[in-house]
Amino acid sequence: QFIALEDIGDSGDPRLAWVISDHLRVSLALARNESLPRRRFFDINERLSQAAFALTGLGSLALESWYPLTSALMAWDVPAPPDYLRFKRNIYTPVEPAWEPLMSDKSAIDWRFVSWGGVRIDSRPYNRTHEPCNCIPAVDNPTVESASQSTWLDPEDVVFGVVINGEARAYPRQIMEVREMVNDTLGGRNFAMPYCTLCGSAQVWFTDDLPDGIDRPVLRTSGLLSRSNKVMYDLASQSIFDTFLGTAVSGPLFERGIALSGNTVVTSTWAAWVAQHPETTVLTKNLALGQNFDFRSGRDADGPIFPIGSVDPRLPVQEDVLGIIQANGRPLAVHVNSAMAALRRGEIVLIDGIRVVSSGDGLLAFDTDGNEVVTHQAFWFAWSQFYPGTDVWPDV
Repeated sequence: QFIALEDIGDSGDPRLAWVISDHLRVSLALARNESLPRRRFFDINERLSQAAFALTGLGSLALESWYPLTSALMAWDVPAPPDYLRFKRNIYTPVEPAWEPLMSDKSAIDWRFVSWGGVRIDSRPYNRTHEPCNCIPAVDNPTVESASQSTWLDPEDVVFGVVINGEARAYPRQIMEVREMVNDTLGGRNFAMPYCTLCGSAQVWFTDDLPDGIDRPVLRTSGLLSRSNKVMYDLASQSIFDTFLGTAVSGPLFERGIALSGNTVVTSTWAAWVAQHPETTVLTKNLALGQNFDFRSGRDADGPIFPIGSVDPRLPVQEDVLGIIQANGRPLAVHVNSAMAALRRGEIVLIDGIRVVSSGDGLLAFDTDGNEVVTHQAFWFAWSQFYPGTDVWPDV
């Protein structure tokens, strides 16, 4: 193996650095969870880093050599080598065999940007999410209670509020940081709510009203990431869905051209949400599994912890934006703090026919006919990478 690495380093082909990057990522994650002995890891890391340096001029013997190498490859847009997915599949599937059907040759995925998040796939059957797993544990059909019963929530706690056909429900961030995926029913509609802690984004994708012959998608966390955004997949069809776009990007549902429609998610404090929606239900405390993470203020306080490559410099990477798709199809990122400040001053926020209004401590958007426009909040780096060239308000 080490002789092969020397040959790769001597090849002069920087495309092969993607294969080195994948090996570095897997060895680092295995060392962290103690599946790979530390001495063996250091030997492997040293040889991989030497090969990376020979190919790119980048690399070090530090534990985190994977991060700067991968970020640079992304930023430089180094092409993948021929037959890259086969190489990647051979590196990744020994770690998690359940990734095999997801890593399909028939996909719209740029596999260069897919990496292991360090956790295993959630492959538990539907409605058996009470069973433990070595994964980020989704929950199906979560238990809920009334606002008056939710005395465990503090007024300033952040919730993700959803209203469907007049029914309101709050998904506390404390729970979503543990679960990251909910398959639920509200207002007579089936949907999935992924929450990507890394990109500060909770979204709702309807999983009903699909073509005949397609079972309701049951979305789960794969344990993979794409540019620091969670990769979710459908348990039934083994198809990957783009978390930000709601479109199937691999597997049978990709071949059918399936795209899910969305619903607005309002990021609010609990007190403000209840004030506007006194009849709301809310997920029960036990779903947090005794955890109370605050990734935004802790783990992610200094910026993305996974490679994202270059980022549109118009805003800082973790500024909150309200993501909107305009009537002309162009994406729009509304700077949340600027919009909230303008609304508090009594100003009207009107952008190309879309009016942004406050909803408690969050924001909603409406078109010129008064119809609600689907929105959700996210970090700037995530929105701008999945919607390159997005319009920004206010102009920066």
